[in-house]
Amino acid sequence: MALYHLRRNPLVTLGLVIAIAWVVIAFLAPAVAPVPPLKQDLANRLQAPGELYFMGSDELGRDIFSRVLWGARITIPAGLAVIIMGSTIGVIVGAVAGYAGGVIDELLMRLTELFMAFPFIILAMAVTAALGPDIRNAVLALAAVWWPRYARILRGLVLEVKAQEFVEAAHSAGAGGAYVLFRTILPNCVAPAVILATLDIGTAILSFAALSFIGLGPEPSSPEWGRMVSIGIDFFDQWWMWLFPGFAIASLVMAFNFIGDGMRDILDPRLRGE
Repeated sequence: MALYHLRRNPLVTLGLVIAIAWVVIAFLAPAVAPVPPLKQDLANRLQAPGELYFMGSDELGRDIFSRVLWGARITIPAGLAVIIMGSTIGVIVGAVAGYAGGVIDELLMRLTELFMAFPFIILAMAVTAALGPDIRNAVLALAAVWWPRYARILRGLVLEVKAQEFVEAAHSAGAGGAYVLFRTILPNCVAPAVILATLDIGTAILSFAALSFIGLGPEPSSPEWGRMVSIGIDFFDQWWMWLFPGFAIASLVMAFNFIGDGMRDILDPRLRGE
């Protein structure tokens, strides 16, 4: 049934094709890249796309094509790591708040609202600046501010599900609180979190690229796409320096947005009119 609904949506199919292609590129980059991404050729710096360099060369004579391929090995894992860590934190916080109630619920929700009072990208910039520019720090900073939406959604769902009769039956049978929460309640609440996580992958990739663009990501020599666009803007007339990494970001974000829309249609029957 899920494959049937996916096939009915050509944009989802396009998104899957693009995303899978980039994942394959990320795995095969060491084998298919013509030259190492950091190799310099100052005699051929700022070369336009042509026979020598398929996508041109940058200000240090590094091959743009090789750097774009290697960049997939940085950007894709970074975006996925942000979503996995952020959603996990949010699900746990929301589930505990909704199930425990009382003072614990109040404290966790006030903390959630405090984080949501500021734009997440501003908080991520502040955290990254405090930790220091680095790929790992950028991922940790984004994950640290990504969880509040998941917490609010899961709390509401847990409050709704824990009032159902089958949960009361589990309590009556002598099941412990942790068992009821993680084995009985949460399995009935995960679909919205999965939908949100799928929709968020593109945003996470774009946010990571944004931190890199302003110098809060990897070092300048890194083939990370956002950093490449940032450097390319300084050589605006050499359009290939910013166009190709920018297109890579746009295509991957678009692909995951298409996939997220399809997952939402599959996991939320109300959107299919069922």
